[in-house]
Amino acid sequence: MEKELLGKYVMPGIGFGTLGNTGDAACALIEAALAEGYRYIDTSRYYGNEEAVGKALARSSVRRSDVWVTTKLLHPRTPPQPDLALELDRSLGMLQTDYVDLLLIHWPNPEVSLEWALGEFVKLREQGKVRTIGVSNFTTPLLRQALQIVGDLVANQVEYHPYLSQRRLLDFMRERNLVLIAHSPLARGAVLNDPVLQEIAQRRQLSVAQVALRWIVQQERVVAIPGAQNVEQLRENLKVLEFTLTNDEMAAIAALARGTRIVNPKHSPAWDPA
Repeated sequence: MEKELLGKYVMPGIGFGTLGNTGDAACALIEAALAEGYRYIDTSRYYGNEEAVGKALARSSVRRSDVWVTTKLLHPRTPPQPDLALELDRSLGMLQTDYVDLLLIHWPNPEVSLEWALGEFVKLREQGKVRTIGVSNFTTPLLRQALQIVGDLVANQVEYHPYLSQRRLLDFMRERNLVLIAHSPLARGAVLNDPVLQEIAQRRQLSVAQVALRWIVQQERVVAIPGAQNVEQLRENLKVLEFTLTNDEMAAIAALARGTRIVNPKHSPAWDPA
């Protein structure tokens, strides 16, 4: 289920989204995720856990070169970041690594020049501190604008789950060979009580979470980064790589879309039509 980027990099189909995990507990859980087989760790300056990720990477027996690490800068709720080179160096210091595999603009922000931000990201990539660059929470028009500035962005991390169709955005991203990284893939738990998902899960002897996550990672150019609170959840999520949903099951889950958006803070852009 790996997704190819730029013809030379490969992003794992499922990762560990670390939002909400901080401190020593986060470090232990990330280290456990690596031991269980995860090879994609997703973090951000805004999450306040880059240091925990770095400690886990350092303690793990898994080689750094075998782990895809994504971090993000320019969240509207973090202090202004006018020197992105300095900010990335801070992130790299906390992550205890010389580079990140993917650096994302965390949110679009009308007060921050997109041309400037992406230009700085390109410089960081040229310096070898970043392998690939992309954006997060960008709508189709904003992503189109970003691609006019830098044509080889590789990913857009957005909310995506059975209750939220991102069809317009996903079609455009596939056209431009970007990967959609699905955050909040279980709609923060909202999909777990869905009768359709429950029926499929019961019939297939799977959990509802596994069915919903498999629906995501089975799609072309889509990656999921579910969170976890314990090792059992980590293991359950990773098992979605071991089975396949039928075309009828995929279609039944896609039909659940109802425009439910879980992540919609005040600084959100004008979203694509649901």
